[in-house]
Amino acid sequence: MEAPKRPLTADRSFADLLSDLVKDVTGLVRSESRLVRAEIAEAGRSFAVGAELIAAGAILLLVALFVLVQALVVLIAHWVGPAWAALIVGVCLAAIGGILIGRGRRDMSAANLVPERTIEQTSRDVRLAREQM
Repeated sequence: MEAPKRPLTADRSFADLLSDLVKDVTGLVRSESRLVRAEIAEAGRSFAVGAELIAAGAILLLVALFVLVQALVVLIAHWVGPAWAALIVGVCLAAIGGILIGRGRRDMSAANLVPERTIEQTSRDVRLAREQM
């Protein structure tokens, strides 16, 4: 809870002004640290989603490998149409798995872990503080 501001009058002492400055800076640091924690938590959630997508993509690629191997076996064994159907399914699963891994890697990139909003807000606060001096 913030204390009520005293009016800006000439009768305020240097100690009062310094005390208000310390309170304001302390409040600013607290609010900025809360913003940093919130942004890092959000980035952590994005990182977890990326890891889940990579795991899902890896599982689909493993299934695709089994299907492709089965298609190769059926193709060699029968030299007929059902093998081509299994081959198409295997290729599709491999493509989907690759897309999931690519998206997961993008979500896990280090660029997503930078707290951009906090940096921008801190820059604004510094500019405002300089203007007030």
